[in-house]
Amino acid sequence: MKLGLYGGSFDPVHLGHLLVAQAACEEFGLDRLCFIPAAQSPFKPGTNPAPAQARLQLLRLALAGQPRYAVDTQEIERGGVSYTIDTVRDYRRRFSGARLFWLIGADHVAKLPLWRDAEELAADVEFLVIPRPGEPSVPFPSPFRGATLKGFPLGVSSSQIRARVKAGLPVDLLTGPGVAEAIRANRLYL
Repeated sequence: MKLGLYGGSFDPVHLGHLLVAQAACEEFGLDRLCFIPAAQSPFKPGTNPAPAQARLQLLRLALAGQPRYAVDTQEIERGGVSYTIDTVRDYRRRFSGARLFWLIGADHVAKLPLWRDAEELAADVEFLVIPRPGEPSVPFPSPFRGATLKGFPLGVSSSQIRARVKAGLPVDLLTGPGVAEAIRANRLYL
């Protein structure tokens, strides 16, 4: 079994996230891809994401009707700072025969050796790098391994969407109409 793990704040989830998931499944033949929203990202210590339940609602709306994708709430349930290795250990325990792939933004590749229990992490997962449009690829530091996704790079970010919502601008085409409506109904990012 090939299992993709996609961690992040998803604050909010947008079409760029979904296109990355689709590209990972198609290019690497993933059987399943789990979106794993962080309780608190160690890379964004000074930020306060939208409430966990709101981010989960948006993810579930975005992934409705997509049986290949799942939402895993373990990092939110653990609370505190979310570390990739804790989640990988859980997946390794539950899916001992699976080949694990962790999706990672290109801007994090050079910092992999600084991640908690980096050597163990490098041994347990292959990384699938999400390129940023117009930016060069970064080689994996040893002993990390993986590949860069080719398909669907989209120059949109959650921070841009939050700024658009705050400015009263539409986000429907960036998030999908269901997610945009839930953002409006819950008065998120104002």
